[in-house]
Amino acid sequence: MSQRRAGILYLKVNGNQYDAKGNFSYNLGAPKREAIIGADGVHGFKETPQVAFIEGELTDRSDFDLAALLALEEATATIELANGKVIILRAAWYAGEGTVQTEESNIGFRLEGKSAEESR
Repeated sequence: MSQRRAGILYLKVNGNQYDAKGNFSYNLGAPKREAIIGADGVHGFKETPQVAFIEGELTDRSDFDLAALLALEEATATIELANGKVIILRAAWYAGEGTVQTEESNIGFRLEGKSAEESR
C-alpha cells in the first residue's frame, strides 16, 4: 500500500500561515547523548541540552512583515507534515539573520524555543 511520506507542509506561527519553501528541519530539543570513552573502553555516556527548533525558508510577499518576524518572542509555531505529523514549538523566538534573497524571494527562517513535541 502506497502512503505519502514527504512533500507538502504547512507552517503556522501564532496561527498565521507563512509561505513555506523547500526543505524544513526540526529538532524536539531532547538531550544529546555522547559516549564517554576511557583508555580501557566505553565508560558510559553524557547528556547535553539541545535547543528545540524549526528551520527552513519562506517566500517573501508584498504583505509580509519582516520586522515583525525578526521581533518574534514567546511564539507558538507548528509545521504540518505530509506524513500526518504535526510538530509544535512553544515559547519560541526568531533566531535567524533576517536576510532576504531577491532572486526567488527567499527568507531564511529559524525559530528556537523552550520545548517541542510531535503529535499525530
